[in-house]
Amino acid sequence: MKATFISRQQEIRYIKQTFTEALSEALNLTEVQAPLLTDPSQGTQDTLSGYEKAVQVSVSSLQQQYEVVHSLAKWKRAVLGRYDFAVGEGIVAQMKALRPDEEALSEIHSVLVDQWDWEQVIAKTTRTEAQLHYTVQQIYAALQHTLKSYTETFTTRIPVLTLPAKIHFVTTQELLTRYPNLSPKEREHAISKEHGAVFIQNVGAALSDGKAHDIRAPDYDDWQLNGDILVWNPVLGKSLELSSMGIRVDRAALLKQLQSAGRADDAEKPWHQLLLAEKLPQTVGGGIGQSRLVMWIMQLPHIGYVQQSVWAPATHAAHAELL
Repeated sequence: MKATFISRQQEIRYIKQTFTEALSEALNLTEVQAPLLTDPSQGTQDTLSGYEKAVQVSVSSLQQQYEVVHSLAKWKRAVLGRYDFAVGEGIVAQMKALRPDEEALSEIHSVLVDQWDWEQVIAKTTRTEAQLHYTVQQIYAALQHTLKSYTETFTTRIPVLTLPAKIHFVTTQELLTRYPNLSPKEREHAISKEHGAVFIQNVGAALSDGKAHDIRAPDYDDWQLNGDILVWNPVLGKSLELSSMGIRVDRAALLKQLQSAGRADDAEKPWHQLLLAEKLPQTVGGGIGQSRLVMWIMQLPHIGYVQQSVWAPATHAAHAELL
């Protein structure tokens, strides 16, 4: 049992280190330290779908309430502007967060969230689909490299996990048109099973049926230039979302999306005022789930095999090897 535990920890470390280096090289990223707490009055807290309740922390010596971060989308952009990063340069942080309001814990949903939170400066003229696709391809190449390196180093996984040579691009509207009788999640499973790895583009805006494919916060991704990277998970027999990412909102997109989401008042917050005054750089960025990527590469049936979190007694009974 001890040998199995140590071996698994070594494999987890290897995958995380290998992907960190590959991602940083692909996108010219410098690793930086990530915050755990944020001041909600500043507008840098990421609100995700808008329904998640942040964990509150009262700091007695400062007599102020803070929140545990949900992710770092807006914080990263502010850092790139503050330190005057140039076009083509970026940062990556090893982010940890708590999301206790998950609707249900599962094989891929945990209270503990750990991800590579990355952001890169782009030129105003490259807020385009071509730039988005190029960035996705760079991330995919880093994923391919990590899987290949792991497979060559740890040869005990049978059958060997593989990825297609290229990632498939598809829009949320194309998915709705192709699978009109399936739910959004079922569409993701179907397209991922067919292609092995997909980038589902344009998440957040209403489609032809009047519904969004999924909810996305209005103040970081541009809903016309964003998406999710998914792979097929043969162990679970369904798609697995590894990354949510996109080209970030500019002034026009921010105002439009805040209005659409019924959150126009957020424009008055300090971070949003900086963006509206065009004092923040144009960027592309996202988060890549660490534990999800590791469990997928290691072909494990539950995220709790690779991260320390909290689970119901029934989950521990079903998976004796949870950390």
